[in-house]
Amino acid sequence: MGRAFVYVILGGGVAAGYAALEFVKKGVSHGELCIISDEPVAPYERPALSKGFLLPEAAARLPSFHTCVGANEERLTPKWYKEHGIELVLGTGVKSADVKRKTLLTTTGETISYKFLIVATGARALKLEEFGVSGSDAENVCYLRDIADANRLVNVIQSCPEGNAVVIGGGYIGMECAASLVINKINVTMVFPEEHCMARLFTTKIANYYEEYYKSRGVNFVKGTVLSSFDFDSTGKVTAVNLRDGSTLSVDMVVVGIGIRPNTGLFEGQLTLEKGGIKVNGMLQSSNSSVYAIGDVAAFPVKAFGETRRLEHVDSARKSAKHVVAAIMEPDKTGEFDYIPFFYSRIFTLSWQFYGDNIGEVVYFGDMSGSAFGAYWVSKGQLVGAFLEGGNKEEYEAIAKVTRLRPAIEDLTELERQGLRYAVTVSQKPAVSPPVEVRASDLLLEKPLYAWHATAGVIIAASIAAFAYFYGKKRRRW
Repeated sequence: MGRAFVYVILGGGVAAGYAALEFVKKGVSHGELCIISDEPVAPYERPALSKGFLLPEAAARLPSFHTCVGANEERLTPKWYKEHGIELVLGTGVKSADVKRKTLLTTTGETISYKFLIVATGARALKLEEFGVSGSDAENVCYLRDIADANRLVNVIQSCPEGNAVVIGGGYIGMECAASLVINKINVTMVFPEEHCMARLFTTKIANYYEEYYKSRGVNFVKGTVLSSFDFDSTGKVTAVNLRDGSTLSVDMVVVGIGIRPNTGLFEGQLTLEKGGIKVNGMLQSSNSSVYAIGDVAAFPVKAFGETRRLEHVDSARKSAKHVVAAIMEPDKTGEFDYIPFFYSRIFTLSWQFYGDNIGEVVYFGDMSGSAFGAYWVSKGQLVGAFLEGGNKEEYEAIAKVTRLRPAIEDLTELERQGLRYAVTVSQKPAVSPPVEVRASDLLLEKPLYAWHATAGVIIAASIAAFAYFYGKKRRRW
């Protein structure tokens, strides 16, 4: 038993939904495209799970956050896929993939073949057991990666009103879940091994701003240590968290956000892997020409940095999805993926955006005791990264543009003095067109170039005169 499609998307997350929309825009025919997902619902905006879904009032629920509402595009409900002739194979995993034969074997025993495969398998949440700690299956220990996790987390929150929660991890999931728990009137303690929150992105100075804000909302921080074990009651619920520094925290619930791992297992030994993901070129094409990869699972060349990176963020998933469809359907019209890393978050009343890279010297600007401030990163004399908290639409667009332009920075003190105004000013300057190389063949296609004509006339006239003089001398000799 089997079916064949021209295009198959493996995975049903954000990237899959945005790729589906792009296929339709590019004119895919009915019956050509199939999406296989082990989730029971059509692709949805995953960021909603740690934000709107956990709110105590007017919480987000499907179908309100199906893709592609996150980019103000059409909302792709199951009905939309049916109307456009896209086959949704939901609640179905894939047991094996054979890239040479271009086939996938599903958990239901069906063989699905393809001409082009887009791997959008994303990543899975790392479990405590991978770090030697048991207890992930306790009913009040929660992760947050998919909608089943979100439903479970909501139920646990509702079961312990005004209770005590420990959040393990100080990254995206930890920070956003902690904020949502506070809004639900849960007492929160965050535990992580780093010196400050969001250690992969924030500097100490930036992190301190957010930690102080969280403290003002009642959040406690225990830094520089990790979970070592749980205490359980007779029903198997966790009652306490034991930390490696010897301290113990009484809890009613635990949220774990300790990172993710790309889902590459189906392709190990078949495709080239790098940075933990599937290595692709600028067209998002893997080492097998019929297989492409997008989203969290793809390790792609970041042209601005001259190196391969794997980025775990919804913006990268959305934009790589759009690009891969163009690369497959219109390869002659499509250039290489040119993406500037972008990260953002909205927590409580705060909202920040970051573009580029966080390497080199840091230049801060604005009032870090107020509601709006930012930073630039300067490496090897160029501005390579920019961060802004509390900006408006135009200001965020300005730091995005200045990061892409990578202007030369000669004076860090002057950059600090100008602050956000520097990005706004540079972003408003008209783009300078690169010099155009003119070839001889181009001249024939242009309007008459009279200066060139005059020069040519002089050369021709001189040549005739020289010939006449030479011919006259020969005649005299004859």
